[in-house]
Amino acid sequence: MVPRLIFNPVKEKLFKGKVIILVGSRQVGKSTFLKQIIDDYSRDDFLFLNCDEPDTLQLLQNVTSTELKALVGNKKLLLIDEAQRVENIGITLKLIVDNISGVQVIATGSSAFDLRNRLNEPLTGRKFEFKLYPFSTGEMVNYTSKIEEKRLLEHRLIYGMYPDVIKNPSDAHRILFELTNSYLFKDILMYGDIRQPDALTKLLIALSLQLGNEVSYNELGNTIGLKSETVERYINLLEKVFIIFRLPSLSRNLRNELKKSRKVYFYDNGVRNALIQNFRSLNLRTDKGALFENYMISERKKHLEYSETYSNQYFWRTHSQKEIDYIEERNGMLYAFEFKWDDKKKVKKPDLFAEAYPNHKFACVNRTNYLDFITGDMDKNLKTL
Repeated sequence: MVPRLIFNPVKEKLFKGKVIILVGSRQVGKSTFLKQIIDDYSRDDFLFLNCDEPDTLQLLQNVTSTELKALVGNKKLLLIDEAQRVENIGITLKLIVDNISGVQVIATGSSAFDLRNRLNEPLTGRKFEFKLYPFSTGEMVNYTSKIEEKRLLEHRLIYGMYPDVIKNPSDAHRILFELTNSYLFKDILMYGDIRQPDALTKLLIALSLQLGNEVSYNELGNTIGLKSETVERYINLLEKVFIIFRLPSLSRNLRNELKKSRKVYFYDNGVRNALIQNFRSLNLRTDKGALFENYMISERKKHLEYSETYSNQYFWRTHSQKEIDYIEERNGMLYAFEFKWDDKKKVKKPDLFAEAYPNHKFACVNRTNYLDFITGDMDKNLKTL
């Protein structure tokens, strides 16, 4: 079993008088994570409730604190899986925290937008929230080695990091097709008021084909037959269920910087490739640079989240096509990175950027040093250039 990087941080928050919320897309291992937590406890110490079961759902909906006390009894741990299915789950969790002492509640949810909307107000000041992603490169390096991960780079770029894919690499095609056809849209279609499900798929395919490029809501809308406002709403929903995320442009000092542009990346390369039904090897692809860039940024995002490194993230580009792929801003410093699949290709930082933002550090990330970037080791050695 691959140890998850948030396992110890979650354990450190146990029995602090707050609910622990664990959110992430379907099939990333949330249920397995809960089972790892209860390994340290006897069967009499915990109650595991799976809200995919209709009768379990009824136990938690519209209940009083007295009924909840009877349900929990003397248990130390109450684990609620797929908690977003419970109507008014935030109120139920608040009743437990406020009225039942000594019990630790851990609730998971696959649809972040639905779970959070029902949690924020009732649980203000009463929760710790964690995100769980598909396996990270840092987790896999700890489980195997850096050497093994370098050997598997092409497989990661094509098939991604979902746990079932990692554990069953020979069956990756089927797993990813099933994931994209059956699981990823389930929460959006159930809770997101999607009136044109086919358009959602077309939107994701269009985003897949524009990987690494700026996206325009108007252009996407014209391509798939939706209003730009609807495109933006669908992208918001896809972001909230951890399928895609947006990267805004950095714009502060120069008149010709792109000011309101954005790129869209996928949390998982395998999902992106399944959507366009392309699992060809890298030597047969024209998008390997975009795959490498997506993998770098998504894996870096996991690293920042798990290491609790707080920063703003951007890309930078001017109307004259000067660009930097990825920038982090923290503690008054800009950390700029350029991604190159070809490790022999020389990279020159744009003079315009250096002049406009003198307080920065810069590095090129390629196949020789990418593991240092996505596990955080590179941060210690960045040069100011």
